[in-house]
Amino acid sequence: MSEKKPFYITTPIYYPSAKLHIGHAYCTTIADSIARYHRLAGDDVFFLTGSDEHGQKIQQKAEEAGITPIEYTDKIVAGFQNLWKKLNISNDDFIRTTEKRHEKVVQEIFRRIYAKGDIYKGSYKGLYCTPCESYWTEHQLDENGCCPDCGRPVQEVSEEAYFFKMSNYQDKILAYIEEHPDFIQPVSRRNEMINFIKQGLEDLCISRTSFDWGIPVPIDEKHVIYVWFDALTNYLTPIGFLDDQEKFNKFWPADLHLVGKEIVRFHTIIWPCILMALDLPLPKKVYGHGWLIVDGDKMSKSKGNVIDPIGLIDEFGADAIRYFLLREINLGQDGNFSRDALIGRINSDLANDLGNLLHRTLNMVGKFQDGILTAPQGESEVDKSLKADAAETVAYFAENMEKMELSLSIKKVWAFISRANKYIDETAPWALAKDESKKQELANVMYNLAESLRHISVLISPFMPVTAERIWQQLNLSGKFADVQLEDIKTWGGIEGGHKVGTPEQLFPRIEVEKEEAAPVKAPVKNKKQERKVKQENLAAADTEEISIDEFSKIHLRVVRVISAEPVPKTEKLLKLTVDLGDEQREIVSGIAKHYDPADLVGKNVVMVINLKPAKIRGIVSHGMVLAASKGDELQVLSVDMPVGSTVR
Repeated sequence: MSEKKPFYITTPIYYPSAKLHIGHAYCTTIADSIARYHRLAGDDVFFLTGSDEHGQKIQQKAEEAGITPIEYTDKIVAGFQNLWKKLNISNDDFIRTTEKRHEKVVQEIFRRIYAKGDIYKGSYKGLYCTPCESYWTEHQLDENGCCPDCGRPVQEVSEEAYFFKMSNYQDKILAYIEEHPDFIQPVSRRNEMINFIKQGLEDLCISRTSFDWGIPVPIDEKHVIYVWFDALTNYLTPIGFLDDQEKFNKFWPADLHLVGKEIVRFHTIIWPCILMALDLPLPKKVYGHGWLIVDGDKMSKSKGNVIDPIGLIDEFGADAIRYFLLREINLGQDGNFSRDALIGRINSDLANDLGNLLHRTLNMVGKFQDGILTAPQGESEVDKSLKADAAETVAYFAENMEKMELSLSIKKVWAFISRANKYIDETAPWALAKDESKKQELANVMYNLAESLRHISVLISPFMPVTAERIWQQLNLSGKFADVQLEDIKTWGGIEGGHKVGTPEQLFPRIEVEKEEAAPVKAPVKNKKQERKVKQENLAAADTEEISIDEFSKIHLRVVRVISAEPVPKTEKLLKLTVDLGDEQREIVSGIAKHYDPADLVGKNVVMVINLKPAKIRGIVSHGMVLAASKGDELQVLSVDMPVGSTVR
């Protein structure tokens, strides 16, 4: 077995001036999914996150609260760690810049760069943004004379300070960025940094004397080290910069620093200059992801739209939040968070597509084969097509996850989930189960569905680790899920014949959104003749509106049997029908009460749209729609002489 390839990934270390919001959760979830993928691919992963706890802003916040800075940060950092636990973040270490191990690293780095002659004492007079802990020159301020990062006023400060000769490295860092196009991603951030450097780099003030909440300068303890010089070096501490040379050589340089776009400058200019001064290699990639917008607007306390991820996780579950954030947003771009969109994804993608596939498959294996999977023999063209799609999905997933195309990878996996659902409709196992001569064909179908779910559980594990393991457990597969590798699904047939599957359990409860019945919109008409004319004109207009074959293929029609029918109380037009789809039963509400006595519908085989989004009508969750033909005042439900579960094409 070949030696595992090391992979070192970091998030920014978050500033504990307040509780984390959904944007922080987004960044850490991206990093976690990338880390989980690389473990799945067989790499030796080290995943770091943490908290950046020094600086003037923290000291001011603590004073306002009447407590010490460490008491202030201890409480907030505990909240960070609780959030990562709830989100199932799989970090290997959590670095706090207040830890002694980190203080030793920062002071040693200061000593080395000072000894090299790249740090000198001087006096600083200039502009400082306390919320961002950033120094600015006059020409770097925005049009309002404020901090260009946060837009808040800057203060003029004057004090003795130590300076890092960052200007010495201007040409070197510019050349490096231009010669290594993958170093800063996406390209738009890279171009911004090149333009910034070309304006000229000034020496960086790296100590303060006006407050004392920070790591003391080792050669002059009335100074504390500037928070960014302290914070950026966190990436060296947990991998043994001072105390474990073998570990350090293994994991440095970092493979990926994942950061928000607002701090790309610190990570791609200041940090590389520090590393160059230390004669250390630069990280392989710094990726600046976009911001999370809420309902089209940037999060802001003043706007009252800051989203607390803890409440969302408690309400919807961590995997649902992770799925939404990773699927909905293309990495590098700003993305929109909407509660309505989240609920829509949970209902359609998680409850309907994935949840139903698992539930239907295990139900049918239980119903038709006593829960036992028989080894497949032979294959149909439909079987071949499903297997080819599985292999293509695994290859696409591996290629695009390596490129950090998380959203594309998820969409590809969901396309395969839809393919597996379509496979059920194509093979109609409920019909095969009625024909003893089709016993092996049925066994092949059941096996292929279970094997599809085995593949799916592995493919979704970087994004939805809890759901992935629940699928594995419901399939009753052997082995520890944490030990599963991507290699395990590069071939078809990982489940042995004779395997007994588990009992189906609901993965994602459908979230019902109360909807009032829409009142029919009626054009003002004077008589029945004019009313019929309006209807005919509306139908004629609808007939001329063309749709593509792809749009039509999204509609799933199936033959179902009406098991029971009853009037919906306090309505004249509505009936509640219970129908048998072959592999499950559902309730639907249909506006046919004026045309049918309920008893006349029981036992009828009718055609139903089965993938219509559920809606609550008069307190009843209606999941589907029965097809009917109408002309004038006449209406007939479309009834066919075909077995229950037959697909209508």
